[in-house]
Amino acid sequence: MNYLVLLVAILSMVPRWAAAADSPSPAVQPAGSLAPTDSQELARLYAEDQSDRKIADGQAIDWKVVGPRDEARQARVKELYRSDQLRTGADYYHAAMVLQHGQAPEDFLLCHELCIAAIIKGSQDARWLAAASEDRFLMNIGRPQRFGTQFRSMGGGPMELYQTDDGVTDGLRKPFWVPTLAEARSREASMNKKPEKPSPAPDPTAKATTPAPVAPVVPPPGVAGR
Repeated sequence: MNYLVLLVAILSMVPRWAAAADSPSPAVQPAGSLAPTDSQELARLYAEDQSDRKIADGQAIDWKVVGPRDEARQARVKELYRSDQLRTGADYYHAAMVLQHGQAPEDFLLCHELCIAAIIKGSQDARWLAAASEDRFLMNIGRPQRFGTQFRSMGGGPMELYQTDDGVTDGLRKPFWVPTLAEARSREASMNKKPEKPSPAPDPTAKATTPAPVAPVVPPPGVAGR
C-alpha cells in the first residue's frame, strides 16, 4: 500500500480509536493505573525552541546564539528518545518539532517518524509537521518535496518555493492541514513583496511660504488682449 495513503488512513482513524488506545488494558496496564502524563522537560524544550524563533518584525535570528541552543536541545531530545522517555502524543510532537530544526537529513527523517507516532497517540498538531518533515528530508537529500511546505533562498536571493513534485494532490494535503499548492505559491509572492515606503509626514515646524506673485501676461503691441 502506498505510504501516504496508509498515513491518511491512520489520520482518518484517529478520532475513532485514539481515546480507546489511551484507556487501561488488562494486558498492558494494571487495573487502576494512571495514564502516562506529558513530559514537562520535553514541553520546556519545545517552548524554548519556539521562543528562539519569535522575533520582532524587521529583525533576524542571531544564529550564533540560537544555533548552539538548538544543538543542545536536539542532543537532549535524542537522549530522551533513546531511553524510551517519550510516552504521550504531546511528547512525540514536542520532540519532533525540536528535531525539525536539526541539520542532518537523519534529524528530519526521525522527526517525521516521531510525528507518525504522535498522530497515532492522538496529537493532531503533528499533522502539518509530518508533511513538513518529509519535505525537509527530501529537500536535504536533493529530491523534490511533495507537499510544498519548504521555501529557501539561494545566495541571498528571494525566497522561493522549493521544487515540488506533482505526486501529492491538494486533496491529500488537506488531512495534513497543509495549504493548497496555489496558496503556497501565493505565500512565496507575499514573502518577497517589498513594503511600500510611507509618505514623509509634514514638518509641523516648517514655516508656510507664500507663493511669489505671477506677473500678468501683456499682449504684444497691436494684439488685443483676450
